[in-house]
Amino acid sequence: MTASTLGSILRQGALALTLAGVAAASTAQTHTPPPTYWSPSWMAATQPLWDGNFVLPAGVPFQFNRQTIRQVARLSIGGTRLRVVISNEGGASPLRVGAVRMARHAEGSAIVEGSDRTVRFGGQAEVVVPPGARLVSDPVDLPLPALGEVAVSLYLPAPSQPAGFHFDARQIAYVADGDMTGAPHLPADAAQWSTRVYVSGLIVETPKAPTTVVALGDSLTDGNGSTPGANTRWPDALAERLAGRGVGVLNAGNSGGRLLRDGMGRAALERVGRDVFSQPGVRAMVVMLGTNDIGWPGGPFAPQEPAVRAEEVIRGFRQLIEMAHAHNVRIMGATIAPNERALEGTPLAGHHSPEKDKVRQAVNRWIRESGAFDAVVDFDALLRDPARPIRMKAAMDSGDHLHPGDAGYRAMAAAIDLDALLGGPVQP
Repeated sequence: MTASTLGSILRQGALALTLAGVAAASTAQTHTPPPTYWSPSWMAATQPLWDGNFVLPAGVPFQFNRQTIRQVARLSIGGTRLRVVISNEGGASPLRVGAVRMARHAEGSAIVEGSDRTVRFGGQAEVVVPPGARLVSDPVDLPLPALGEVAVSLYLPAPSQPAGFHFDARQIAYVADGDMTGAPHLPADAAQWSTRVYVSGLIVETPKAPTTVVALGDSLTDGNGSTPGANTRWPDALAERLAGRGVGVLNAGNSGGRLLRDGMGRAALERVGRDVFSQPGVRAMVVMLGTNDIGWPGGPFAPQEPAVRAEEVIRGFRQLIEMAHAHNVRIMGATIAPNERALEGTPLAGHHSPEKDKVRQAVNRWIRESGAFDAVVDFDALLRDPARPIRMKAAMDSGDHLHPGDAGYRAMAAAIDLDALLGGPVQP
């Protein structure tokens, strides 16, 4: 073999090794997993517990002790893995949780067979949540589709007072004795409550960065008047419209919520930072408030409060708009629904009067005409009876003349211009 032949062989070998190295590097790059993100998919806005002097009972037991609570929530967007947020907001002492499990929801208290998973916090099955805190779980391998339902079961091994409380869940919570977190279904005699405790958020793993819309409102956003367990609140119907775009919709409604003052929950001007601006990827918010600011004073909910003026409500909205823009969040304003005969014939009547309706209509004119909001949805025009515009249309009414029913809520969601809400199209 000549020296030139040997050199040629060595050069060819070096070239082959180089090409193999490039191919290996290319293969390694090809198999590098794409980035993923954690996106909020569901929330329950927490409310402080009120005492027995308030006109409505809180609807929770004094405490839980050596009991399992199973609660159901519907996601707005799906993902490959899931995290749960446990809240002790409003709690005066540490919350000890002995076990948490998560599964796909079947019906009632039942879970889908084979979907049950243990939830851990920092690798531990037990967790202690400090007073006033929220804790986020480790990721759980539980792929879920958009609009899928999840059951979260918590075992409380020691006396625990309700905290991280949400008054009107529109969903049954089941409470059974002992650690039943892994049970396929809870016993038939399990207690049932219409409130929500401790579970305040669900976060999913997604292939793209989160895009989030938050609905900030009162009982008309919380879904009072809708069918329990049917997911027919207007934010639910909005989530159905946006699911194909991969946009998460969070319901930050609080029954009894107000813009300017605390009600059955903190004033919106206070809680907007926690419930809206702290959410990952928040792009827009829809604000539906004012009903209780105008309707409560002088009635059974706030008998000693003076009447509110339209200018006060408008100033509150202006401040909310300034805060949204300071956080680079679009804000859509919703007009206040008509409510003549609201809660008529009950001890809670008093939301409506001719004087209060003049304030409502003045605020609505400002919402429509001022141009202060980035976009407007006119729920008042949608819901009002053409023959009696200060009253809700019968077909939209739940029957209490204050809250829409399922048909009304679906119509409200359908009335929202999605591109105006989001500031343009969003790619799925």
